[in-house]
Amino acid sequence: MTAVPSGPASPTINVPIAPTPAAYRLSKRVLDMVVATIGLVLASPVMAAIAAMIRLESGGPVFFRQERVGLGGRPFMLFKFRSMQVEADEAAHREYVSRLLKRTLHAEGDATWVPIAGDPRVTQIGGFLRRSHLDELPQLLNIARGEMSLVGPRPPIPYEVELYEPWHLRRLAVIPGLTGLWQAHGWGRLSFDEGVALDIEYVQRRSFGLDLRILARTIWQILTGRQF
Repeated sequence: MTAVPSGPASPTINVPIAPTPAAYRLSKRVLDMVVATIGLVLASPVMAAIAAMIRLESGGPVFFRQERVGLGGRPFMLFKFRSMQVEADEAAHREYVSRLLKRTLHAEGDATWVPIAGDPRVTQIGGFLRRSHLDELPQLLNIARGEMSLVGPRPPIPYEVELYEPWHLRRLAVIPGLTGLWQAHGWGRLSFDEGVALDIEYVQRRSFGLDLRILARTIWQILTGRQF
């Protein structure tokens, strides 16, 4: 398993945690644990096959670990299947994120929040894993550990948070998720500010019913081949 540092020491962030009704918190956690546990068991043959394909294609570690910023600004280690070359440098992504956020802040040019097009660091198997979102399967472990939920704002990388405006930090007031309102309703079509606005809308409107609707929409988009 490879760990990718996020640069110098991660910034210390203190974000007030949004109050959550006890009944919703409990039902959300039960759903997370049931889906994560069953998902890890049922997906284990698929995950074993993916691990074998990654090792056959490019050798090296199967899993990719990266520090992310979670609930209240607390860091945690996120797991994914490795989709890039072993020697891939994150400097290109860091520069890309910096340019996108600066375009958003200064309203300059196209600031649509999308992955790097034709990223040469991505392996052939990695491209398939990303398109199918199978690279995210190991995050079921993050969910089982309580670091993530099925639904919530996606957890950012520390060097992204360093560029946040104060209002952006409000998306860190709830536990991060595997998918969220931004991913289900506007991924690849919105600027960073527009996406964060959806995340904050989720923070304000979140409920068990909304979580189920976001999950259903996400599953539909994956099954129909739509990227989000």
